[in-house]
Amino acid sequence: MDALRSALQPITQNLPKPIQETGVTLLGKYCYKTLILDIDPAKSPECVKLAVSKGLGIGIIGASSIVKIPQLLKLINSQSAEGISFLSYLLETSSYLISLAYNVRRGFPFSTYGETALIMVQNVAIAALVLHYTGKSAGAAVWVAGLAAAGYALFDSSIVDPKTMAVLQAGAGVLGIASKAPQIVANYELGGTGQLSAFAVFNYLLGSLSRIFTTLQEVNDPLVLYGFVSGFVLNCVLAFQMVYYWNSPSGKKTANKKTEKPIAAAQTGAPTATSTATSSKTKGPSTRRRG
Repeated sequence: MDALRSALQPITQNLPKPIQETGVTLLGKYCYKTLILDIDPAKSPECVKLAVSKGLGIGIIGASSIVKIPQLLKLINSQSAEGISFLSYLLETSSYLISLAYNVRRGFPFSTYGETALIMVQNVAIAALVLHYTGKSAGAAVWVAGLAAAGYALFDSSIVDPKTMAVLQAGAGVLGIASKAPQIVANYELGGTGQLSAFAVFNYLLGSLSRIFTTLQEVNDPLVLYGFVSGFVLNCVLAFQMVYYWNSPSGKKTANKKTEKPIAAAQTGAPTATSTATSSKTKGPSTRRRG
């Protein structure tokens, strides 16, 4: 360790000032000195935990900027919202909006909640596409306008006071739980996951697990922690469904449609045969005497 420290310290002790300032902002002066300048992680295990938490938080924020892009692309390419629950996105986005306002107003580190803002923006776009592809394009404008109005109220302490904000944050945890239920039910009824993105599902699973760790390390707020724990449990259910239905993307409804087509053809074919027979009888030779 001493040899490694001797090799790295000339670098860590001469880092550019912007990097030093960023490190101090993230870790604090003591942990920055212990981990970066002195390179002595054994001296403070708490600093190591904090550094891991910060690293996970930054990684989650970075991943969240693209986590819903595959889902957006699947919707656009298929021009179909099959298997996607708008109610699920409505509840999840509402939960994220409340949590974002709560964290900002409480002054928690951005690394502990930053992904909520990025995912929320992607959710708005996905929900708007779901409305569009289900023939409710006018509802997309109402959806965006409603969120904008709600966001303005939540971030303004003169409209929503801190006590009410705390109650709403507790409700956001319930909304977060409820947001997964419609998608889970939709998957079960469809017998598959439709246009649901596996990339998004498994990233959500890993992200919610990581968030439990970062919240325990940096945020002393049980309301925030309980929300991530419950979200992780339901993300496990969605991930299980994704694996279970992996080889049956068409689902029950599609299969039912395929089996209904021959029946419909037979039903439409019957009158045709009767009509042909009747026509033949009409065109047959007449037995009536002439003259």
